[in-house]
Amino acid sequence: MMASAPRIGFDRFISLEWATTALEVRAGAARREDLEALLDAAGLGAAARTKTRTVLNRLWLEPRVERVDYADRGAAIFNATPNVPSVALHWGMAVATYPFFGKVAELIGRLSALQGDCASAEVHRRMSETYGEREGTYRMTNVVIQSQAGWGAVERIEKGKRVIRLTPAVVEDDELTVWLIEAALRHAGKPLSITSLQSQPVLFPFNLTQSLAYLVSNSEHLAVRAEGPGNRFVALREAV
Repeated sequence: MMASAPRIGFDRFISLEWATTALEVRAGAARREDLEALLDAAGLGAAARTKTRTVLNRLWLEPRVERVDYADRGAAIFNATPNVPSVALHWGMAVATYPFFGKVAELIGRLSALQGDCASAEVHRRMSETYGEREGTYRMTNVVIQSQAGWGAVERIEKGKRVIRLTPAVVEDDELTVWLIEAALRHAGKPLSITSLQSQPVLFPFNLTQSLAYLVSNSEHLAVRAEGPGNRFVALREAV
């Protein structure tokens, strides 16, 4: 076991309906009572309900101080963009908030890049290298994969032994595109090459169709810098 294993955080299955209702609450389109009614209908026990609510709080309802502005901008995109894929907003918020969720997404994206699928065992093995072979790591990796499947990003086949990518959602909105890139930057914790943005493993469920170099260059939240001829990187503006 690692001497100091990172915290998991995202430790409950979160259905797409729960996540979307939590987003609607933040966007002013639903009430907390609506979400509580969904949790009631799910028949969760007291402990499970408390833990589920904790994840939903961090995801949308009561994000950490350093993620409040990011969550508010996500809710604004939800309100302003007709037919916005809510999954993209949940994914970006989860990746930016929960390193564990982001790491699972990154591994699936990387391991499935060539053939469109990967072995669950390989995802588990690599998660254990980072989070330790402690009680909960295996189970919570499954929880994240299950949530990602519920959100329509992947499908589990062969009794869960393999994970396959589903058709990526097309993202055409400029603000949502930049917002997702920001999520990838927050997950990476370092600047990313502009040429790598289109194929970031952590964003594998989305097809970013816009001119990313142009969008990041004009974003008030991101900063572009050059490191050698033709080698440009994008970083969070607050970190520059």
